[in-house]
Amino acid sequence: MNGKIASLAKLQQEGKDIGRLPFSIRILLENVIRNHDGFGITDEHLDTLVNWAPEGTDNEIPFKPARVLMQDFTGVPAVVDLASIRAEVVRRGKDGSRINPAIPVDLVVDHSVQVDFFGTDYAYAKNVVYEYERNKERYQLLKWAQQAFDNFTVVPPGMGICHQVNLEYLAKTVIERDGWVFPDSLVGTDSHTPMVNGIGVMAWGVGGIEAEAALLGQPVYFTCPQVIGLELTGKLREGITATDLVLAITEQLRKYGVVGKFVEVFGDGLDHLSVPDRATISNMSPEFGCTVTYFPIDNQTLEYMRRTNRPEELVKLVEEYCKANLLWRTGDEQISYSDVLRIDCGAIQPAVAGPKRPQDRILVKDVHDHFSDLLAREFQRMYTPEGKRRDSAWLSEGGSGTTFTYEVQKQHDDVAVELDSLQSVRIKLPNQEYVLSDGAITIAAITSCTNTSNPSVMLGAGLVAKKAVARGLTTKPWVKTSLAPGSKVVTSYLERAGLMPGLEALRFHTVGYGCTSCIGNSGPLPPPIAEAVEKGKLVVASVLSGNRNFEARVHPQVKMNFLASPMLVVAYAIAGRIDINLFADPLGYDPNGEAVYLRDIWPSQQEINDAMNNALSTVDFENAYGVIFDGDQQWQDLQSSSGQSYQWNNGSTYIKEASFFKDLPDVAPPVTDIADARVLLMLGDSVTTDHISPAGSFKSDTAAGRYLLDRGIDPKMFNSYGSRRGNEEVMVRGTFANVRIRNKISSKEGGFTTHIPSGSQMPVYDAAMRYAGEQTPLIILAGKEYGSGSSRDWAAKGTNLLGVKAIIAESYERIHRSNLVGMGIIPLEYLPGENAGSLGLTGYETYTINGIADSPSPNKVLTVVAKGEGGSEISFQVQSRLDSEIEIAYYENGGILQYVLRDFLKK
Repeated sequence: MNGKIASLAKLQQEGKDIGRLPFSIRILLENVIRNHDGFGITDEHLDTLVNWAPEGTDNEIPFKPARVLMQDFTGVPAVVDLASIRAEVVRRGKDGSRINPAIPVDLVVDHSVQVDFFGTDYAYAKNVVYEYERNKERYQLLKWAQQAFDNFTVVPPGMGICHQVNLEYLAKTVIERDGWVFPDSLVGTDSHTPMVNGIGVMAWGVGGIEAEAALLGQPVYFTCPQVIGLELTGKLREGITATDLVLAITEQLRKYGVVGKFVEVFGDGLDHLSVPDRATISNMSPEFGCTVTYFPIDNQTLEYMRRTNRPEELVKLVEEYCKANLLWRTGDEQISYSDVLRIDCGAIQPAVAGPKRPQDRILVKDVHDHFSDLLAREFQRMYTPEGKRRDSAWLSEGGSGTTFTYEVQKQHDDVAVELDSLQSVRIKLPNQEYVLSDGAITIAAITSCTNTSNPSVMLGAGLVAKKAVARGLTTKPWVKTSLAPGSKVVTSYLERAGLMPGLEALRFHTVGYGCTSCIGNSGPLPPPIAEAVEKGKLVVASVLSGNRNFEARVHPQVKMNFLASPMLVVAYAIAGRIDINLFADPLGYDPNGEAVYLRDIWPSQQEINDAMNNALSTVDFENAYGVIFDGDQQWQDLQSSSGQSYQWNNGSTYIKEASFFKDLPDVAPPVTDIADARVLLMLGDSVTTDHISPAGSFKSDTAAGRYLLDRGIDPKMFNSYGSRRGNEEVMVRGTFANVRIRNKISSKEGGFTTHIPSGSQMPVYDAAMRYAGEQTPLIILAGKEYGSGSSRDWAAKGTNLLGVKAIIAESYERIHRSNLVGMGIIPLEYLPGENAGSLGLTGYETYTINGIADSPSPNKVLTVVAKGEGGSEISFQVQSRLDSEIEIAYYENGGILQYVLRDFLKK
């Protein structure tokens, strides 16, 4: 091993008890030792980590990642910001080419493909054509960036999902650079970046704002975390998948509460978990609520590296370095964790999670019994007595439980839709007729990095399909099916195993290599289905092998969404309904009328193992990743600008220079208290970044839709909000525009609010612009876990552009709180035991927040005075969630990037 190391072993020899530290803390300690400069990274940071306290501390620590990972939704606005900073530097007569990433950045284009076509052998090709049509301007920007910036690479469309590409190729586990040998580490602009914790790489998701600061050389600062030990014991039983295990972990960790904490896995159960199984677990760290779910490096790590075609010299370096520097798991460690949770792998049962949150686990055997309760509790839908329990097979054969019938206007010449009852709709097509009702599955998607990186469940799904086809089964006609592998390696091993024909016979054709349904790129439902759901007001379902099922995320018309293993996705697509007990009810009937049950088509673990042994090959990784940066012919033919400065097109509705940096004053103006602010929104608990940030598709009657219509854009070419994240005019209009958001100062569900002085209800954007014209500052009131979910930088950027100066909430999710600070918005917390309800706040008051301008300090207690319309006053205290001196500096500069730009211009 050549090169210097920041030696943990030396500290151990000097009497420091490094052996008691969790592995994840050891990696942070190594990072501080290696990057210690006495200014940004100091002796105090070193002492905090050497003397890490399991009970936690308020001390902040820095982290300088080895690299940054981006996907295109968050990567495009990051590139826009970098190009905008360059533009401002050039306007000031300085050398813009000096604005470059200080560390390597890999951007993987994986969030743009949409499932417009499915169920056919031409689906993939046509989806790719649409992808390029919709995203040409964005892709031209990325091709420009690839040649304009140093330390910046782009993985073109159609190559895979960023996390799977990271796991299978980009992650080195140990890096040699600039004469040093050190652990691989990164931050990523996707909350599921912790997936590579499964291969021993320290990584977590940050907002695009934090990532941009990191790539410009700024440390990521955060409070020194508690580390919860997750002890896994035993081995998964026959028929149980890694997905079943991860859903059980999600439920337990959310119930315990690990927001802002690290989770580290240990126990004899690790001996039976491959890296893909570990990565399946680590992937869902955001769903657990924790920052990372770290798996220490051991023999399983080395085996996976060899299987995925890593160079043997790298594999040997990983083993030598980790064993020499106290980063190798032996299983005999005596680590002091903040607390320990235990899960017996042998007790895990098959499960799904839904209908709205990943932590709401339901055992497969109980879904049928819980279904009517879910409808009543989650959707206020009550069945009539005769319709409460309907047999799935009877419904699929045309049963209706009719209570009354009426006609609706036909919207398609070849489709007649008749409502048989408030719960079911009969669809008549020229060549078939069937009944759609509450609980029907309209989307079945094998998608997302969570599971498509795991050969055991992907080959398992192929075996389920193969056996189902052999028994004469097919998927129901109302189910939109899709297969979106995380990399082309998956396609190679499915083809080598002979399993693609079975999947395609069930209409699970490859639709693209990207995140698709998991991020809302499910594409439209077929017109007859969409019309039936809308006219019948049906509560239909999706099943997907992803990690997110928040309201309106998968598809705005699909209200029930369930996470499941790829194998169960295939089974539910065959059944066509979610309200079925897969262990007791038949999936369907073969051509001879014989019932076929799940147990008849479920492969044994030995069959799955045999398929993996026969189908997996290092050649696939060599072939797929040998050309990873080349792209297909469309990418190679794509024309883009060149040079160091981006040529802005003022007519573009995709790419627009960011306004945050234009004419930035050399010195930040002093911060002031917030006086006479109005409430833009008053929100409840568990408001996610999906509720806040523009995501998914949008219609012509939205503020963003009207903006595009005014510029001559056909609604068919609106694309998604995510694809237009490089244009702030679209994004600010879509902030808080989620169709399911519930604002307590509006009687309408969705992105509406009340402009309080006038009493008029209007879209949030329109109200914010009216307040801006009146020079009225704005605040938001919220409940617990504000900003949970994905690391969406536009949840903070859009909030800033709407004129929001502060948010008062009971608690925040880690990434979003940090992003708010990074955009110059002060996050405030009610004192323990208090909230808007207990204080008697209505949201119609005017608010003054005192103490911001006076001697700012971390976590300072401020005073808020809320004046009612009748002259009454409510005074209460809140705690500032500016958690460190550096966050105060970011806030005082109006944001983290403004801080970095001013620092650069000073130098």
